[in-house]
Amino acid sequence: MEKLAMDQLIQRINELARKSKKVGLTADEIAERDELRKQYLNNFKLNFREQLDQIEFTDEKPPIVH
Repeated sequence: MEKLAMDQLIQRINELARKSKKVGLTADEIAERDELRKQYLNNFKLNFREQLDQIEFTDEKPPIVH
């Protein structure tokens, strides 16, 4: 399965969720949904890790403001 942009991924997951609630999903659609969820979680984890890696810790005490 091809990699989708995050917006496209969310849109397709939501389409499958709506269809699942209305009429149910075929076996192929269930497999697609599971794969899309994996991609979404992997993207989320990578983005979150990148944000955490950008954090810089310093030992300086913040100035006291009165």
